[in-house]
Amino acid sequence: MSIQILSFGSITDITGSSYFTMPMVADTSLLIAALKEKFPALADKKFILAVNAVTVTENTILKTGNIIALLPPFSGG
Repeated sequence: MSIQILSFGSITDITGSSYFTMPMVADTSLLIAALKEKFPALADKKFILAVNAVTVTENTILKTGNIIALLPPFSGG
């Protein structure tokens, strides 16, 4: 099983694609660790994680079918 990942803005520059998949992991903490291992440049980059279009700030359990978005920080305007 795998997790669908969407990346936006400068995060796409790091991942090389706006859509990719990763092997299924139990929660967002494990996903972030796996992402930083696969894309070392993410370790120095701040980003926001969204699960099914809802931003998350705490560790969140992942389920099959979840869509994860990696969003660069928002700036005011």
